[in-house]
Order: sequence, then structure tokens, then C-alpha cells
Amino acid sequence: MQLLVGDIGGTKTVLAIAETDAGGIRLSGERRYASRDFASLEAVVARFFAETGRTCERAAFAVAGPVQDDRSEITNLPWAPNARHLEQALDLRAVRLLNDLEAAAWGIAALAPSDFEVLHPGEPNPVGNACVAAAGTGLGEAGLYWDGASHRPFATEGSHADFAPRDEREMALLRWFQERYGYVSWDRVVSGMGIADSYDCLRERHGTAGSDPLREVAVEDKPAAIAAAAAAGSCPVCVETMQLFMTFYGREAGNLALKHMAVGGVYLGGGIAPKNLDLLRRGPFLEAFFDKGPMTALMRRMPVKVILEQRAPLFGAARFVAAD
Repeated sequence: MQLLVGDIGGTKTVLAIAETDAGGIRLSGERRYASRDFASLEAVVARFFAETGRTCERAAFAVAGPVQDDRSEITNLPWAPNARHLEQALDLRAVRLLNDLEAAAWGIAALAPSDFEVLHPGEPNPVGNACVAAAGTGLGEAGLYWDGASHRPFATEGSHADFAPRDEREMALLRWFQERYGYVSWDRVVSGMGIADSYDCLRERHGTAGSDPLREVAVEDKPAAIAAAAAAGSCPVCVETMQLFMTFYGREAGNLALKHMAVGGVYLGGGIAPKNLDLLRRGPFLEAFFDKGPMTALMRRMPVKVILEQRAPLFGAARFVAAD
């Protein structure tokens, strides 16, 4: 079977042609686009077809937002994809929409061992539940339950639950976020936008708001610049920002794992984790992940892996259609 697959996010849209058969899934013609350069998903797909000269009768799109009745509103992007409208506008026979983290979860089974970095081996249970937490433009979360024969992925919007501070510094950060955004979720904090905002908050807290070493950096490039400066040790506030980010990421990944009883594995997806492996290994991520009071021993049994293959949602979208 041949179909168009896409990974649709607030920053980028990736499209490719997937061919599925008994031998697995093969991707070809992959193209990457800046999402905000287009008014709609239909416009991006039309550009893809024009550039590649490829067409398909079927498509599956992994979208960064909740999906209900084959409709979605993408978080952090003013698009509202509708499968039926997409079929008509693009002359496709069948279009399916699924949450991007659900797609990443579907994609795990299509990946090789080399597509993962093991942060903590744990004591894996092959028939235990698993989960995925992916920090990028936003934070996404999904689960996988064992149905007696295989793992079945499902979407969640758990990252939009309330952020919970633990100490005075974190309380100060919460108040700073509340003044600007009102409601503060884990998605707001454990994400690229969260890195940039936490950096600004910490500079104000330390009285360095007027001397910003990153003042010439474009807004969209700021999270990566903060991470790079932290890795180089050239900016103390950047170092503190990334340490705090990893603490929050580990804490919320642990919350997700505990709620899903994820003894089958915890997977970190998205773009931030693979680019910051050294900090994940030596930083506070695992300490925060394990720190669950009486459940600490249980947390240490859970394997923790980073998904290195950024095309996991594309493979997952193809597997989702093939399993339908």
C-alpha cells in the first residue's frame, strides 16, 4: 500500500510517501516545510505534490493537537484540519488524522534498536504498558497499553494539566508565567517556548534583565541558542535554565509514567531530547524522574529511552492506517 504521510507541528511540517508491505515501511520523497509559511495543511500538501510530482489516493497526518471525528485544531498553529475537507480539496480517496504523539507511539515498533538511546535500562516488562513524552515546540504525551497480543497506542492531552511547583524558585517562575499567560500547564513550561520564557524569568530574578547576551537571537532560535550556551558553559543563566528545564521534563515524564504504570518503557520523543543527550545523561532529568516518594523503587524499574529517529511519527502514521 502507498500513502502520503505527514508530521504536522507548530514549527515544521514533514511530508513523505510511505510504502507498506510485509517487509515493513519505506519512506521516500521526504520534504520539510516551515508550518507558519502556509495558511493551511491543504496548501502545504499542494506544494508537496507540485514539487515531487507524486500523488496518492490515501493519506494519514499526525497533527500536534487533539483529534476527534477526524477533525483537529493544531496547538501553537492556526490550522484546523478536517479529513473530509482535505479529501475534497486534494482529490484524495481517504484521509485519516491522528494525534502526533499517538503516531510516534505507533512508530516505536517500526524502529530498530539503534534508533534509541538508553538513558536507564530498568527492568523491562515486554507486556507492560508504555508511554511517550515529547518536548519540542510544545510537550506531547501518549500511552501504549498491552491488549494481549501487542501494544496499542492512544492519545492524551496530559501535558495541558496544571504545572506544579515544589519550591520558592519554582513558585516565582509560576507567578511570572501566570502574569503573562494566566493558565500554566506542563506544556507551557516543558517545551521550546518554556525554555525561552524560563530564561527571561531567571534573568529578571537575578537582576540581569537589561544585559541579555542573546538579545540578537531570533525568537524562534532562542531555545536552541540557550541550550548551546548552556552546553558551552558560556552563560550562567542559560545553564540554570536548562538544568531547570531537565528537572521539569524528568518530573513530568515521571508523572506520566506513574499514571500509565509504564513498566514496559518510557520513551522521550520530540526534537529537544536527541539534541541534549549529554545533559539528559548527567543532568537532573533522571533524578527528577525517579523522585516519586514511596514509588521511587517502581520508577527505577521503568526503562527510559530517547527516540533518535525523528521520522517516528511518519512511520507511525503508516502503521496506524495499515492496522485499521
